[in-house]
Amino acid sequence: MKSIIRRKLEKSNRKIKRRLAQARKCTDSGRPVFRRAGSSYDIAERTQAFTHGAIGAVHDLVNGTGLIQQLDSRLELLKIHRPYHESDHVLNIAYNVMCGGQRLDDLELLRNDEVYLEALGVDAIPDPTTAGDFCRRFGPGDVEAMMEAINTSRLEVWKRQGFEFTLALQNENPL
Repeated sequence: MKSIIRRKLEKSNRKIKRRLAQARKCTDSGRPVFRRAGSSYDIAERTQAFTHGAIGAVHDLVNGTGLIQQLDSRLELLKIHRPYHESDHVLNIAYNVMCGGQRLDDLELLRNDEVYLEALGVDAIPDPTTAGDFCRRFGPGDVEAMMEAINTSRLEVWKRQGFEFTLALQNENPL
């Protein structure tokens, strides 16, 4: 490997390690870690990119639907939010799947991907062990609460669409 490439990789690894070390010191800020990132898309000579570049747009969409607030108001699995909230954990697992992850261990790859973290506007995401601990807390009632949060957000989006959208849905799916 060329020395210039090795130096760039080492610099990137140092940045991620500093970022993760800083995130470990965080306490509860009173709000979810996964919040509006404000991703922008540009074509330039010097850019950073990764395979799942649309995750920023997906995250902006999730923010606009009110899903984050619904998840946090309906799920009560964590006693202390240090620093992650219930919505952070749910989105972390969902985004992992969207980015091709097949198991919780795949979160470690995303956790060490600087471009992914920038796309979400976060310093760090929950690691695989923390995600596993979160999953073990889920019971049948929590799954139903999560489904209700999703359904409520979905209905809010439909309300914004206007009369024509609702009419088209009724014509496609008559009761």
